[in-house]
Amino acid sequence: MTAPQPVAVTPAVGAAPVARALDLLAGRPLVALTGAGLSTDSGIPDYRGPGSPARRPMTIAEFRSGADARRRYWARSHVGWARMRHADPNPGHHALAALERAGALRSVITQNVDGLHGAAGSREVVDLHGRIDEVVCLECGDVTARDLLQARLAGLNPGFAAAAAAAEAAPDGDAVLDDTDGFVVAPCTGCGGVLKPHVVFFGENVPRERVERSYALVEGLAGSGALLVAGSSLTVMSGLRFVKRAHALGVPVVILNRGATRGDPLATLCVDAGCSETLTALAAMVA
Repeated sequence: MTAPQPVAVTPAVGAAPVARALDLLAGRPLVALTGAGLSTDSGIPDYRGPGSPARRPMTIAEFRSGADARRRYWARSHVGWARMRHADPNPGHHALAALERAGALRSVITQNVDGLHGAAGSREVVDLHGRIDEVVCLECGDVTARDLLQARLAGLNPGFAAAAAAAEAAPDGDAVLDDTDGFVVAPCTGCGGVLKPHVVFFGENVPRERVERSYALVEGLAGSGALLVAGSSLTVMSGLRFVKRAHALGVPVVILNRGATRGDPLATLCVDAGCSETLTALAAMVA
């Protein structure tokens, strides 16, 4: 099958490209690939959106390097999670859930770890990078709820989160803190091992079963469906590979994002517009 030719390499702004995107997607079975730009309207910062400051997230090698790195991570995350856990789904999340209920959307593949798709009512979700509301032990593999760890950290570090209440929020439940000395990190209650958020760090591989499931969803669009990318710059290969697969199969790709993305040359249509309003308009068309 011949791949569709891109009709807009540079993201187009305004009502006309939004209307074209709605026309292209209407009546097709869809899979959505979402990124951090979808959750910014819920108050969660992204890494690469327009105006976002340069950020250097911790890598898995750094996290494993020693107690100092893990103290720095958990101190910042303790403050950031206290805010992130109260984030609510925004109209974009609710629109995708409505599209699923209407039978237009088969599944969401999300690069986000905030769990907001599920909170909005989406049932078919591939959490590509895991969930920040879970914690895994690197020694015994036990998975527990993040709220349980949050309570333990609060007991070990009384007043720490309150004292850092003015710290700048960062992506993925992080916070910008310079002084993390003295923060006490909690070990696994089962084996005493090192705890890590149950997410894919930079430098880690996405679990194979999630990748294979996502490829299968994209391949299932061949012939009649379309891939909708919402709020992702596609800078990392973990998301871009699915756009590449869709393009190779001749599946139309619509990229909805503020600013250019790495996948724009492969897209059938690129739209520079907000996720919440555009997805809401799409959901209204099929309601």
